[in-house]
Amino acid sequence: MGRKSAKGKEKKLRRKEEQAIIAVSKAAVDEANKLTDPMANLLPFKKYNRNGLNLTIDCQRSTSLSEEYLDWAFNLTKKNMQTLYENGNSGWKSWEKKEELTDERAWYLIAKDAEGTPVGFVHFRFDLDFEEEVVYCYEIQLTEGIRRKGLGKFLMQILSLIAHKTQMRKVMLTVFKDNTSAYGFFKNVLNFDVDETSPSLYDPMNEEDYDYEIMSKEIPLKKTNNPEGAVSTQSTPVVQATA
Repeated sequence: MGRKSAKGKEKKLRRKEEQAIIAVSKAAVDEANKLTDPMANLLPFKKYNRNGLNLTIDCQRSTSLSEEYLDWAFNLTKKNMQTLYENGNSGWKSWEKKEELTDERAWYLIAKDAEGTPVGFVHFRFDLDFEEEVVYCYEIQLTEGIRRKGLGKFLMQILSLIAHKTQMRKVMLTVFKDNTSAYGFFKNVLNFDVDETSPSLYDPMNEEDYDYEIMSKEIPLKKTNNPEGAVSTQSTPVVQATA
């Protein structure tokens, strides 16, 4: 057999490199999902005492939440979101949203008042998006009486800190184009940008076929010390804001 071409060898090496990168990314996601409490090192952020609100914030897996809490999260999402879904391409499907909210991969940031009553939540997941480790925000939902008091921004800041601590590369989310208040919140208040994977960028000729944008925020690299002591660096659904 003759000698194999250098081109074929390069292709094989690239494939191995890609597989190695994916393996590292998947390992980071798996490690994040092993955590008991992603907010364990963020104790100052477990309280929100501003603008007349006195709240505590916990982070729990969906599998640790009671049926009562999960029903509350679904009902709040339905109240805030059903009309937007019905006006969109996919429509509102209660069973589909319930499955999404109760998925075993789901994590929740839950804000509660002094009596322990939940008043807002973020549903997020540690996941791979196009082979890149990310925190994906599926929902941020607040009850009507506590909106526009900074809580939504605070919860999303916690999400960015969790992403940094767990070495995720981005915080990502999906927002309806018709939800202009949510888009403005993510874009102008939180400095999210339209992600390169959003249809408006990768399929601009057919942009009108899509009723959503995918947005993301890059997470700064986390510095770690290598064994020699030198500093090195490591990379660290439709969501709508009712904040």
